[in-house]
Amino acid sequence: MIPAFLRNGRYHRTPLMAGNQSTALEVEPRQPSGSREARRLRRRGNVPGVLYGGGDEPVSFSVPARTLRVVLASAGAVLDLSIKGGSTSPAVLKELVRHPVTGAAVHVDLLRVRLDVKIEATVQLELTGAEDSPGAKNGGVLEQVTHQLTVEALPNDIPDSLSHDVSAMEIGDTLTLEALSAPSTVTLVGEPETVIAILSPPRLQVESDDEIERETAVVGDGEGEAAPGDSAEGGDTEAAAGSDSE
Repeated sequence: MIPAFLRNGRYHRTPLMAGNQSTALEVEPRQPSGSREARRLRRRGNVPGVLYGGGDEPVSFSVPARTLRVVLASAGAVLDLSIKGGSTSPAVLKELVRHPVTGAAVHVDLLRVRLDVKIEATVQLELTGAEDSPGAKNGGVLEQVTHQLTVEALPNDIPDSLSHDVSAMEIGDTLTLEALSAPSTVTLVGEPETVIAILSPPRLQVESDDEIERETAVVGDGEGEAAPGDSAEGGDTEAAAGSDSE
């Protein structure tokens, strides 16, 4: 079965990849296996992976964890992937799965591409200048609703991230996708009215119902207390009244 991300030619960039150059990566072919064999590979310092796409069958492989880490840290959008004993083909990183605690790579998926065919990718969006905006200076709060954008470009033209200056936003302003710009080689994909960010008015600090009830109870308790000597005076008065009656 062909994974969904291959049917629409879309992949997710990793923040580690930078530039528009190609970097060589050599991997070892392996037989598809279960989780037990994958754990053995990781114990030996290797990362299991799968190469998809290009009209060919998926190919399972393994790569030393250190090699993968170094390559991804210096790679461009496209890898020159070489499977030992096989051919070399351009590929992009589809997904890198990391251990939730250690952060070590536990699985990698790569996607074959053609350098002359555009593909869709997900890139990070960074909003700059928020602190200098009139809205922020008046106490407003910038709420970024969309943190990632879908773009379409040739593999070597896909950026690591896009940025947009919001230093002119006022309180009540809404930033939408149609207001963003991208390099001439990159096309933004999505509905123009997609909300990117909102500059909201200052938030008022309102006491909770529990706090109000506690404060009311304290006041009520204070009003119900008798002043020192009140009970004694009351007792003397009653005693005097009793003496008179006798």
